[in-house]
Amino acid sequence: MDRATRITFLAMVALLLVAPYFLYPVFLMKVLCFALFACAFNLLVGYVGLLSFGHAAFFGSAGYVTAYTVKAWGLPPELGILLGAATGAALGLVIGWLAIRRQGIYFAMITLALSQIVFFYAVQAPWTGGEDGIQSVPRGHLFGIVDLHDPMAMYLTVLALFLAGFLIVYRIIHSPFGQVLKAIRENEPRTISLGYETDRYKLIAFVLSATLAGVAGGTKSLVFQLASLTDVQWQMSGEVVLMTLVGGLGTIFGPIVGAAVIVTMQNYLAEFGSWVTIIQGAIFVVCVLTFRRGIVGEIMGRFGPKGAAPTGGGGH
Repeated sequence: MDRATRITFLAMVALLLVAPYFLYPVFLMKVLCFALFACAFNLLVGYVGLLSFGHAAFFGSAGYVTAYTVKAWGLPPELGILLGAATGAALGLVIGWLAIRRQGIYFAMITLALSQIVFFYAVQAPWTGGEDGIQSVPRGHLFGIVDLHDPMAMYLTVLALFLAGFLIVYRIIHSPFGQVLKAIRENEPRTISLGYETDRYKLIAFVLSATLAGVAGGTKSLVFQLASLTDVQWQMSGEVVLMTLVGGLGTIFGPIVGAAVIVTMQNYLAEFGSWVTIIQGAIFVVCVLTFRRGIVGEIMGRFGPKGAAPTGGGGH
């Protein structure tokens, strides 16, 4: 990490450690789950240039698997989350293998269509609980020791998972593998001419993104002790796109800021009922017009070193 990134990261960690003493821990855990989800999505769209409208499939399916295995099978929470991540990875492998054969809007539509298949399966499958979902999911004891029914213990667990996911994403985009991903985003034909099998790189990136989305979804089902259709429907895919764009596409901290903004709006504007969507849309339009590179992207462009602002990627 460069000095500015390291300072920002440490400031973020310090802020998140003291936050539960001032804000409701469940609200903060929701922000962290969606921040990890947005970071996973940003890995794909911000650094490979692949716009997926199907990420709700990985997020929601992992939530169902984690909730079911913990509640019905009595598995410990760490195994439940691992199985949720594995579910995201497996779905990512299948959907990614089919989708990467196309580009642009065709890629986006294929991911959306396959995600809808997952949604309809969740509606019909007996073990998912249909419209009721899986309720009263026990949080259990982490490694048989830490009681996750304690809000602070649960919060620290979610924080640890979020920070691990964030650092994994950071490491990926700053590795030689990540440089190839950025090259694919900028000019795929040229990357192919250099001898890289771009489809293989795109598939690996897709699976990694789906796996991290699975971790986020599985963790969220434990936080709220619920797995429901809300997390697997197409609107959830739209929300994560919104979070990434508002925060800053192709920036390492952008998805976190975007997730915090959107979740805060949903939480504190809930009293307006159906008007929340209209207010969100209006704020999104304002952000697009005034912060074209997202909140973090615009800050980097104005106050960072010359050329630091993202052009669709570049994890400074």
